[in-house]
Amino acid sequence: GNEGKSKRLVISSQHRLPEPPSPRAPEPADRGYALHTMKGLFAAVVTPVGSDGRVDEATFDRVIEFLLSMGVHGVCLGGATGEYPHFQARERAVLIRRAARQMPRNRAVVVGIGAPSIRRAIKLGRIAVEEGSEALLLPAPMFYRYEQDDLRAYCTQVSRELAAPCLLYDLPDFTNPFAPATVLSLLREEQFIVGIKDSSGKHENLSRFATERRGDPWTLLVGDDRLLARGLAAGWDGGISGIAGFCPELLLRIYQNATAGRTEEVTRLQVLLDELIKQIAVFPTPWGIRIGLAARGMPTGLLPLPLTPRRRQQIEQFNAWFPGWLEKL
Repeated sequence: GNEGKSKRLVISSQHRLPEPPSPRAPEPADRGYALHTMKGLFAAVVTPVGSDGRVDEATFDRVIEFLLSMGVHGVCLGGATGEYPHFQARERAVLIRRAARQMPRNRAVVVGIGAPSIRRAIKLGRIAVEEGSEALLLPAPMFYRYEQDDLRAYCTQVSRELAAPCLLYDLPDFTNPFAPATVLSLLREEQFIVGIKDSSGKHENLSRFATERRGDPWTLLVGDDRLLARGLAAGWDGGISGIAGFCPELLLRIYQNATAGRTEEVTRLQVLLDELIKQIAVFPTPWGIRIGLAARGMPTGLLPLPLTPRRRQQIEQFNAWFPGWLEKL
């Protein structure tokens, strides 16, 4: 059993995220930590680079400032949108520190700790906590394939060694996929695994995890932008959105209208979101996010691969299409 354990999420009462959960009855004295659920729309942040391939800190600051000015409830660093396999821990530490320093007290920083080895994931997690991350995003190992018991052991060891709140990050396009049973067992049994960002795109997970929560303070965040409105309708707490990394106003409006029950406006906005996703889906992840930022006057440097003539044409087509679409908002 899990008696005597507690879930700890380092978003204290000073972090007044939107629509906080109703106060809960006090926990038994041996539980030690307050219980919190993260709510809201979090923008996944790209990693700008200069002509030398190094992190462009000034542009990174500008992107963070833009996202905060648009009203996102927090930012997420070091996920797929941030292209985490491309950067060293020291580079990622600098960005965590810079983002944390820009955060108002009512906003949150979530940091992905995906890494090539368990040792590096733990090292990065410690850096993230020291630099001000309120929660850690824990993906399964990448590249090599493992069984579900292996993934359970990996997440257990990382979360216990860090002793910090971890959200599982189901990212099956790039990492080992989590089976729902694995997710549920970790949420129920591990003290520091407090929720999930689900980027699997599996519709059935939305109702299953919401139903299985049964009042527990798990944080359920949608990671596939196509399913944000559907997840909110199922009872999820919000989302971590790649598209919000360059068009936060659209995802914020979906979140706000969905939580207010304005279904007709959500339907209208979903049509716009689907149109945008169709346009950027032709690009590799997360090229579309960076191309979108450039179209809004915030170029983030060279893309990871040389541009073929076809890619240049696709970018030109997006740049011609995007202003007209943006006016519909």
